Amino acid sequence: MGREYSTVDSVAVDRSVVGGRLPDIARLKRLWVYLGPAFIVSVAYVDPGNFATNISGGSYFNYNLLWVILWSNLMAILLQNLSAKLGIVTGRTLPENCGLLFSRPVNWCLWAVAEVAAMATDLAEFLGAALGLYLLFHVPMLWAGLLTGVITFLLLGLERYGYRAVESTIAAMVALISVAYIFEVFIARPDWPQVAIHTVLPAMSAESTMVAVGMLGATVMPHVIYLHSALVLPRRRSSNEGELRKHLRMEKVDITLAMNIAFLINASMVVVSAAVFHSNGFAIESIEEAHKTLAPLLGGLSSMVFGIALLASGLSSSVVGTMAGQVIMSGFVGLKMSLWLRRLVTMMPALIVIMLGLNPLNILIISQVALSFALPAAVIPLILITGRKDVMGPFTNSCWLKLGGWLVVFLIIALNGVLLCRTFIF
Repeated sequence: MGREYSTVDSVAVDRSVVGGRLPDIARLKRLWVYLGPAFIVSVAYVDPGNFATNISGGSYFNYNLLWVILWSNLMAILLQNLSAKLGIVTGRTLPENCGLLFSRPVNWCLWAVAEVAAMATDLAEFLGAALGLYLLFHVPMLWAGLLTGVITFLLLGLERYGYRAVESTIAAMVALISVAYIFEVFIARPDWPQVAIHTVLPAMSAESTMVAVGMLGATVMPHVIYLHSALVLPRRRSSNEGELRKHLRMEKVDITLAMNIAFLINASMVVVSAAVFHSNGFAIESIEEAHKTLAPLLGGLSSMVFGIALLASGLSSSVVGTMAGQVIMSGFVGLKMSLWLRRLVTMMPALIVIMLGLNPLNILIISQVALSFALPAAVIPLILITGRKDVMGPFTNSCWLKLGGWLVVFLIIALNGVLLCRTFIF
């Protein structure tokens, strides 16, 4: 993998320009070498779980939950920056750092929660890809599920050509999803003043709590908080402070670009759902219904584009979820499992859901709520470790970063608490 990124050394650095500034082309070349990890991570923020929660949020509650997407994205940017910084500075993943710094019982508990989150993630991703095949090509769901497994295996095989091959493939799929939703927004003709108002003004009712928490769980994903700290390692050239700071600057650009693209896709999902379904009196109960309803309202091309976006989302996020599972398992407890075997194991819950004939939309939303409850187990160790001077040295979190991190934890736990209270008490 080291050879894959050795091009960093070959980028010409011409400092003869007045003021010592790099020429624009040279700066872009240097940035290009570092782009990639955040785009792999961003797939988790536009996976089929996002389709489910965003379609429900828009069709039931109009534009009212757009603020959840914005807040979740801001949380995601902070947490992915911390995860990337931890990997760049220490040269180890978040699970590996936990394995070194925490007791064995604590690590087994963290691993157990992380594996539950990984299972919920795999379930959503696998179901989404299978639904995409079913909607586009009318393949029976069980066969679509098996075909999804085969395609995922082929995509995982790209790793033998280096991380850049995987990154390019994933980035192409994110671009496909982006183009699909630009098209959908263009023909949906939403109420833009209402979009602007509800993006910045929070509003939530008792009925929308579960969907809002699901949106949070679908947007701020625990498994990619673990994964990001691993994805930056192949580009880590040395432990020299200057090199580390340069790497961090480049990764911040990578994260800003990728996360904001993911934000626009998620917001577009809610906007299209509100403009098309809610405004026409449709409360969508399933992804199949969303696909079917788009055709008479916006035309057959719109429903086909929706299916393509869902398929691209499911396949790409399945690859990312499997990669994250490897990082989690080997880092916390030192267990090793073939990517292929892990993919076989994680296919089973989705195949069972398909065989039982359960509503994929409901299962997707429940899986995203489960991810929201698993988030603190990823976020709290991340904040604790990146706040330790003995681990991070001069890169230790500032007081403002610590405050921001703990505020994120508080908001996540508070939202989860509200959901529990409204489910079991009120």
